[in-house]
Amino acid sequence: MSEAPIPIKAVIVTMYEAEPEASGHYGEFRLWVERLPLPQRIPFPYGLRELRYNPQMGVLGIVSGVGTARAAASIMALGMDPRFDLGKAYWLVAGIAGVNPHAASIGSAAWAEWVVDTDLAYEIDAREIPADWPTGYLPLGKTKPYEAPAEDDGGRWVYRLDPGLVAWAYRLTAEMRLDDTPALQAARARYTGFPAAQTPPSVLLGDEVSGSTFWHGALLNQRAADWMAYWTGGRGRFAMTGMEDTGTLQALAWLARAGRADVRRALVLRTGSNYTMQPPGTTAADNLAAEAQGLYSGYFPALEAAYSVGRVVVDEILAGWHRYAETIPNGA
Repeated sequence: MSEAPIPIKAVIVTMYEAEPEASGHYGEFRLWVERLPLPQRIPFPYGLRELRYNPQMGVLGIVSGVGTARAAASIMALGMDPRFDLGKAYWLVAGIAGVNPHAASIGSAAWAEWVVDTDLAYEIDAREIPADWPTGYLPLGKTKPYEAPAEDDGGRWVYRLDPGLVAWAYRLTAEMRLDDTPALQAARARYTGFPAAQTPPSVLLGDEVSGSTFWHGALLNQRAADWMAYWTGGRGRFAMTGMEDTGTLQALAWLARAGRADVRRALVLRTGSNYTMQPPGTTAADNLAAEAQGLYSGYFPALEAAYSVGRVVVDEILAGWHRYAETIPNGA
């Protein structure tokens, strides 16, 4: 007789980590493993690497892998795993990101309501685009950039998380004081003329463009903002850019359709480890090279923010499980 599936209250979704976590490198998963903690190892041959679990809390942790494809495959595999009952589980994506200096500063944490895919598109090389086009990146099925109307695609390009749950998570964490190190202060001081980029790290509501290409620069930053506005009808505000979350949300949407998960219980928290474009007086290429040669300027504060802000929400879900098991919190 097979054992009953393990009921899970919350799943922590991170994208990368060194193996083992005790090495000298810190990724997105390690703080959760050490501090929550997640002491129990569970083999997971269907995904990138083993799962971690806290049986007293009912919290499961997964490293999905970097990129949309790995994230989708990993989350689908977890959702179909018969060892776990994920029907009432809350899903917290907690990872670092590039931050739009028009929206926030590095070290900040943004709760996303809108996550927009940037991979599915037409593209014409920039050297061949018509002179009156702002970009050579076009929505599929269109003949020019941002051609109206945007498709009502049913979740092919645009994912909207439960607004009430997102507002609730934000209200719980909005007043948190985040790390503001000398390195962060020096990095943001370079962004003269960008008021949001020069503020100390904070928790905010801010949306995400998601795609597997790591891009950088002022022109692509503008394209990301325009892409977000196009697909959300101006309702989304581009704050963060990640590489996995449309894959994660696609898997959860299909798992929900099969009764294996509840996508309404998903939260995306992204924290700024680096700016998405160069500061005044620097080229995009030089700025990207400087970041690539070492850790991003906000790397460790962003890891800390992803854990500390996300932990507040996880703790509240667990403390209020007698309510939240059946009723999704609503802060709207």
